[in-house]
Amino acid sequence: MNLHEYQAKELLKAYGMPVPNGIAASTPEEAGKAAATLGGSAWVVKAQVHAGGRGRAGGIKIVKSSKAAGDAAQGMLGTRLVTAQTGALGKEVKRVYVEAACEVAREIYLAALIDRSLGRIAFLASSEGGEDIEAAAAATPDKIHKLVIDPKTGLQDADAKALAADLGLSGVQADTAAKAMASVYTAFIENDASLIEINPLAITTTGELYALDVKMIVDDNAIYRHPEFEKLWDEAEVSAEEIEAHRHELNYVAMDGNIGVMVTGAGLALAILDMLKDLGGEAADFMDVRPVATREQVAAGIRMLLADARVKAILVVTMGGGVLRCDTIAEGIAIACKEAGGHVPMIVRAAGTGKELAELALNNQGIKVTFADDLADAARKAVAAAKGGA
Repeated sequence: MNLHEYQAKELLKAYGMPVPNGIAASTPEEAGKAAATLGGSAWVVKAQVHAGGRGRAGGIKIVKSSKAAGDAAQGMLGTRLVTAQTGALGKEVKRVYVEAACEVAREIYLAALIDRSLGRIAFLASSEGGEDIEAAAAATPDKIHKLVIDPKTGLQDADAKALAADLGLSGVQADTAAKAMASVYTAFIENDASLIEINPLAITTTGELYALDVKMIVDDNAIYRHPEFEKLWDEAEVSAEEIEAHRHELNYVAMDGNIGVMVTGAGLALAILDMLKDLGGEAADFMDVRPVATREQVAAGIRMLLADARVKAILVVTMGGGVLRCDTIAEGIAIACKEAGGHVPMIVRAAGTGKELAELALNNQGIKVTFADDLADAARKAVAAAKGGA
């Protein structure tokens, strides 16, 4: 789950991270009032969308009056912000964040993430932050510093101060940066984050440190431990299909093709997508069914695929084993197809526990599907069906 900038800042602030004062607004009037409430002589109005590169796209404006703050919000709200990370369609701006401006003397990059090669949390930091961090990292990789955290000891103050020294900080600034890292680390652990990125961590002309922009991602699989996050999950930023999948505990990502895909296992699903691509086909989605899924949840997933006008064929691959059996998948398929009355060509590859029962159930209930002999056969039949073949 992606958090908006204002949500991430509010969360980190509770852990002691220094952030400028700010107020979220959904209307130009609210934005103007926010600037007046914050006080000062300059503010930054920021479009709140889940994408980077907002500044270059016109999604960040510095203003010098509350009226200008309202005008800037009016120019953003309701528009679609297109950045390098949004794709051509962009993302609709439904909210802005009005924040007190500060004089920046230097920008630093700081991020905590999961180093999957080591299975540990790591900090990445650079003495040069800002919008060009990717290009800077590629051009001068020696300026990127890494600190891997031992889970037995956690982040040590000495290690944090050493990383601060690598960034060219000393004295009070190094101490403040080390405290900021401790705040990020604690927030990362306690909120089951997979990424907390501060870019930039700014040093002001008066020597203070502030997190000027924050990107935070929380592991979807841990949200059940955090009921407070439900109110942070912004449905305005999520497609109707993703919302439906979330409600039925299906892992779903929309794609650009015309073959609807449902697979029991994320790794297997990725392999299927590659196979379809190699055969000249394109998947319309990635849909992974959990090992403890019910037939009702499977039916919900099939309904989503049947309702997608782009989908010209559906491929279901189920490997029965452990808790989830092939016949459970078949029952879900039958429920959805009976409700729909008719459906696009559907190819099913079943193997493992309940395979014979699955095929029997679909045949006995008159559900028209084509069974495949193996994965390669399933992929070929799906691509042919999507192209209008037999």
